[in-house]
Amino acid sequence: MILSDFQFECELVKKGYKYICGIDEVGRGPLAGPVTVCAAIMDLERLVEGVTDSKKLSEKKREKLFPEILEKCIAYRIEEADNIKIDKINILNATKECMIKAVENLSVKPDFILVDAVKLDFGIPSQAIIHGDALSYNIGAASIIAKVTRDRFMTEQDLIYPEYGFKKNKGYGTKQHIEAIINCGVTPLHRSLYVKSAISSYEQKNNR
Repeated sequence: MILSDFQFECELVKKGYKYICGIDEVGRGPLAGPVTVCAAIMDLERLVEGVTDSKKLSEKKREKLFPEILEKCIAYRIEEADNIKIDKINILNATKECMIKAVENLSVKPDFILVDAVKLDFGIPSQAIIHGDALSYNIGAASIIAKVTRDRFMTEQDLIYPEYGFKKNKGYGTKQHIEAIINCGVTPLHRSLYVKSAISSYEQKNNR
């Protein structure tokens, strides 16, 4: 893996940018748990082999890359919005709020920001990239940090709420998860509006 494999970072470095920040989120779609955002400024002279969109990597591979990414990054920050915040201001606003907070709380101020899909005014030059987690090294690294962080949290919650299968589904609306909600009710982790929609769709599909 070499820097020229990543067009966006390569062009920005040529323009003189030094601290390029990548931002990504995980957990916009689940019925339960937080949305997790990571802002990461990676050292582009010490690339981590294998960094790409976290969804394209196995859990084992993400866990393997995670400590090396943290060791080689210049700075990173994780921000989360829980289900209560998501229900209150909606998932897009919650995600944007976390992205802004993540940048503001970085220990190193970026001079350019690359964001996966979401357009935001950070007061710093930025660019939203569709499928950025697969096209940008910094966004890909941020996606892995966010994914591992959130997955670990949901795995811990599985010990508290084993009926819902959080260790496997990480809060997404699988058949087992929805049926557990119907039979056992919701947990303090569940997003009210998401749950109502998921149950309605499930009942229509199964003619209940």
